[in-house]
Amino acid sequence: MILSFAPGEPGATAAALLLGLPSIVALTAYLAAALIGERFAPALRATLLAAWLAHAAAIVVDTAGLGTAALGARFGFAPALSVTVWLVLAVYGIESRFVPLPGVRRTLAWLGVATVVLAWVFPGEFRPHAASRWAPLHWVLGIASYGLFGAAVLHGAMLNRAEQQLRQRVAAPEPALPAGMPLLRLERLTFRFVAAGFVVLSLALLLGVWFANPWRWDHKSVFSMLGWLVFAGLLAGRRAFGWRGPRATRWLYAGAGLLLLAYVGSRFVLEVLLQRPPPA
Repeated sequence: MILSFAPGEPGATAAALLLGLPSIVALTAYLAAALIGERFAPALRATLLAAWLAHAAAIVVDTAGLGTAALGARFGFAPALSVTVWLVLAVYGIESRFVPLPGVRRTLAWLGVATVVLAWVFPGEFRPHAASRWAPLHWVLGIASYGLFGAAVLHGAMLNRAEQQLRQRVAAPEPALPAGMPLLRLERLTFRFVAAGFVVLSLALLLGVWFANPWRWDHKSVFSMLGWLVFAGLLAGRRAFGWRGPRATRWLYAGAGLLLLAYVGSRFVLEVLLQRPPPA
């Protein structure tokens, strides 16, 4: 988190601590949620909810540029990952109220820890002015598509695990395996998230082409279009050939990986490895 206060300015330390408090609370709560046993379900749900709310406040502080002298927004690979994980946690929190989702909570809690720390260490580039009045909508749609595809990846991983458990149950019916979401429902939810993410990503790309002047075929554009093509192929294969199971999830993981390379990967290279400001 980068603040505009000079080191000797009155109130600089207090302001820095106040603005950093949501990140500290989120980090502590995520760590607690990752370590609390499943048998303490009420405390676990309350801790994860507290972490999610504090994470939301930390995202507002980090991306809104609070503590800086100028009005604007801060973007980068770490804030994008932070918002993506926060959206996935929102989906998990809603679904876990209705169906059991065993084995997911600890993984998401550790992801929350990692993204909060990354966003704190690498807050991104502060932009006082957008290149276009449509740029904020383009950014919001892009991050929303990340969250939807992240939820699809989560459900795809649970789908693969459920299929493995089903095969184990058929091979050795004696050991009791934890119950989870029904297989067909998991599959439907996975493709609903893929379809929703595809629509949102398409809108984000259309807006990017519209207001970009001039249009650049850079790494972000190329990987975004490749990801879009992979998801289009997945939805077409599902509709035409009934793709499911490992074949479908492999396409899902490939598309999500390309999208990560598009924004998060290119920003990481520019901000951390090359240490130069990314293009507008």
